[in-house]
Amino acid sequence: MFTGIIEELGAVITAGARLSIRCATVLGDAAVGASIAVNGVCLTAAELRPDGFSADLAPETLKRSNLGDLRPGSRVNLERPLSPGGRLNGHIVQGHVDGTGEFLALDSLGEDNWWLRIRIPDELDPYLVYKGSIAVDGISLTIASIASGVLSATIIPHTFRNTTLGGYRPGARVNLECDILAKHVEKLLRRLDLKQPLTVDKLREQGY
Repeated sequence: MFTGIIEELGAVITAGARLSIRCATVLGDAAVGASIAVNGVCLTAAELRPDGFSADLAPETLKRSNLGDLRPGSRVNLERPLSPGGRLNGHIVQGHVDGTGEFLALDSLGEDNWWLRIRIPDELDPYLVYKGSIAVDGISLTIASIASGVLSATIIPHTFRNTTLGGYRPGARVNLECDILAKHVEKLLRRLDLKQPLTVDKLREQGY
């Protein structure tokens, strides 16, 4: 489990089915087999070096995330799993990408604050709400607006300086992971008979 608080920006050495990344901070307590989130995708470190690590990517991962778009020199967001007793500073992030969105713009709001706009797939819309959480390339963000298939969020100076967001161009794919709580609630509600008004008594009858 991750929190969406990026620890380090890594640099891609080689891309493709075997992804190699140059980094330092996330290697501090790493071991072969350890999980590391790369742009929000939970990967297994298959090889460790003094200056980085390598991980194997399945065809499905290359297809369904923007890891297949990486090239040597690309920067990536890195995060280690949450340790027992650690603080949950962002929100619960599994590292399981639900889909990709289209980066539209990052407009200046002044004083190094920014307004991020991303076009989202229709199938993810039910899981996204105003002031809810979403992970964008592994970054825990709060949804400031969602309308007509476009999600917006305010990017503060620290996030802008310490993540990949400042390097994107319109049309770039970004990995999206919806709040796991929203996905569970949506599935539970689908199991209820909503032909009648939803009441507390009805929820109790269903065992909630």
